[in-house]
Amino acid sequence: MLLRRMQWMSDGDGRWELDAETPVTMEGTARPVPGDPLPLGLSRGPRVTRPKQLDFFHRFMASPFVPSFSASRDGISVHHAHLLHLTDNWSFTILEKILVPKLVSVVKEKLANRHEEASWTKDLKKHLHDIMSLGVGTELLITPDTTLLLELYDIKKGDRGKAILHHKLPRQNVTFEASWPGLFVDKNGVYWDVPLSLSADLASVGSSSGLSYHLLLQQNSGEPKCFGGDETNDVPIALLPGLCAKAAISIKKSIDAWRKKEDKLKNVQPYDVFLSDSHVSFTGIVGAVASGYLGDCSRRVSTQNETQRSNAFRMFDERNKFSAFADLFASVTFTAQYGNFQRLFLDLTKASARFDIASGSLFLSGASRLAQDFFFSRRPDIETFCDVCPDVTVSLQQQIVGPFSFRVESSVAIDPRSQDHFVKVDDSIFAIDWALKVLGSAKATAWYSPKRQEAMVELRFFEA
Repeated sequence: MLLRRMQWMSDGDGRWELDAETPVTMEGTARPVPGDPLPLGLSRGPRVTRPKQLDFFHRFMASPFVPSFSASRDGISVHHAHLLHLTDNWSFTILEKILVPKLVSVVKEKLANRHEEASWTKDLKKHLHDIMSLGVGTELLITPDTTLLLELYDIKKGDRGKAILHHKLPRQNVTFEASWPGLFVDKNGVYWDVPLSLSADLASVGSSSGLSYHLLLQQNSGEPKCFGGDETNDVPIALLPGLCAKAAISIKKSIDAWRKKEDKLKNVQPYDVFLSDSHVSFTGIVGAVASGYLGDCSRRVSTQNETQRSNAFRMFDERNKFSAFADLFASVTFTAQYGNFQRLFLDLTKASARFDIASGSLFLSGASRLAQDFFFSRRPDIETFCDVCPDVTVSLQQQIVGPFSFRVESSVAIDPRSQDHFVKVDDSIFAIDWALKVLGSAKATAWYSPKRQEAMVELRFFEA
């Protein structure tokens, strides 16, 4: 599954369970349902909050309203933020979300009944609760390296709250987060609310190559409910009440097979400094992940069919509601770029392909069986081919004109068992990027997911 974090795979950050962008709530983020094993890049940089994104659009891009779209929720909506700096280290934000279909419906109703005596202003106040959602937030810079963020969304409509304490250490980030409810999204794109989700996160940051690590402690409380009220879906076992501890370590190596720094225009700044060199490069990640579960969520280890065929360490104690799991993972990314992103037309073409081996033990056991079948001239089992097939994700970016470029990212499923669709393209995301040249490396991105029928406009800083 694509996590729609929109930090595209060419960044090399992999898929540790980072927040995914989503238009279904005002806060604009959701966490993927936990899953083991998983390929991951372990560095985790600071995020730009949704209120700050909106404020940037208002102040510097002449966009008083920022649109989003979700077919399963409210359709088209527009967002606005009022950011007030109370002191040098303390800010307060008021967020507004206007539901366009409901606003249009009210206007049509008033036009149809325009001869009635009730005033437009008086009648519109009655509908404000349906048309508009409100949110508030405050951010306090406790020290230059410590930030406290408190947010409350959808006030009077089923309050959603979040508290985040973020602290920067040398080459590490520490994050404590509480969400009520916590919003999660599963592999099918279904959203889930967990009444209370607490997490503590320690991650190494910043190395393009070398050793990285990531530690996570998460506690979920209460019975998960399908966001939006659809009770036909099965609750993901990983979201059931309980405590999860996870640790991962990896080694990353990036190699430039070719890089060309010539042919650049003199005294012309690229639209994005991270996209200013033609190159061909490879990035490889190898690592291990281990996790332990205590509580109802521990049953997820007993239901993983993949682990039953592999040599991954797996333990489940049903009586004490405890389970443990450990496995290897690997990821290889190939990236090719042509152009320096300086000229007005067609000066950037970039393609990437990432191959993820989610379960190293399953891959190694499958590769061993294939080697034995080949050596003894046996016909390989089709399931063995499936075990060694990696998860594939491809990406293409093409400059259209000036700072504008088009991007598409898709997962590619390889299934030898299917006679009709041996290779299937799935879960594509289309985006238009507007590079903000004056900031060196930043862009406004408008993306759309046809499968989930969601669209969003957001900002990205220092991402290739």
